[in-house]
Amino acid sequence: MQQIVLSGIRSTGNLHLGNYFGAIKSFVRMQHEYNCYFFVADWHSLTTHPHPGDLHANVKSVLSEYLACGIDPEVCTLYIQSDIPEIAEMYLLMNMNAYIGELERTTTFKEKIRKQPDNVNAGLLTYPVLMATDILIHKANKVPVGKDQEQNIEMARRFGKRFNQIYGTDYFPEPEGFTYEKNLVKIPGLDGSGKMGKSEGNAINLADDAKTIHQKVMKAVTDAGPTEMNQTPPEVIENLFKLMEVASTPEAVAFYREQYAKCQIRYGDLKKQLSADIIQFTAPIRERILEIQSDDAYLAKVVSMGAEKARISASATLKDVREIIGFRKF
Repeated sequence: MQQIVLSGIRSTGNLHLGNYFGAIKSFVRMQHEYNCYFFVADWHSLTTHPHPGDLHANVKSVLSEYLACGIDPEVCTLYIQSDIPEIAEMYLLMNMNAYIGELERTTTFKEKIRKQPDNVNAGLLTYPVLMATDILIHKANKVPVGKDQEQNIEMARRFGKRFNQIYGTDYFPEPEGFTYEKNLVKIPGLDGSGKMGKSEGNAINLADDAKTIHQKVMKAVTDAGPTEMNQTPPEVIENLFKLMEVASTPEAVAFYREQYAKCQIRYGDLKKQLSADIIQFTAPIRERILEIQSDDAYLAKVVSMGAEKARISASATLKDVREIIGFRKF
């Protein structure tokens, strides 16, 4: 339990199957093998100016879904980002060592200004600094991320190394990306255009009810069907088979792959099977989510305990950082 692992999910919507198989299952395992900090990144969501009611509701949803999936607040440290004021102060201090040019060149900034050209705020520009602060404030060694987040890990390493160089110290370790590669599954989206994601609108959420799941699956993108025996399925169809591989039985997957190979596939039947299997898979998780969301006393206890544990770590780091920089009490 020596290494510190940190990861957070932005509070802009529900967790989906991609989150579950791509990260959450690993988190559940990690918490028993490492000293883990998991958090709900509500400050990060402010770059999109959410309505106050939506902000709180989204935090509650993500927190409940974390817990429903097996994150244990008694084992790991589970907290809400905005409950830790030390993060905000260290974010300010780290911003002093971040440069406009390098921030403007980050892939995430370029993507964000493309998606929201009418809201290019300072928070978008310094987003990597806040992400780095989330990592560095616990002196995290390992950060579970996907390929799309590798640049953010590199930025955290850069800011930590720069701090060490400026102040002649070796205070911050260099965090590294971490994954249980063999256990991770990339979950495709329903539109056939890549991985499942909230912003892409191609996701099945863990909290979706049976009717919603069925409607989403039945609208999944397909093609006109195979034209030759044993032809390789195009990506849009292979994506459906990959979804079946995580939700359906091996026998069901084999049956529909065989039907495709024989040019006898009926996509409507495949989707009905896939829909029923996803509903069966997510039903216990959804039931647990609803149970947790209705228990405000439990959620209050969880966030209070998480904030207390997280602030012990964060305040110790901030105290050291202030002293290294040169802030002294008279």
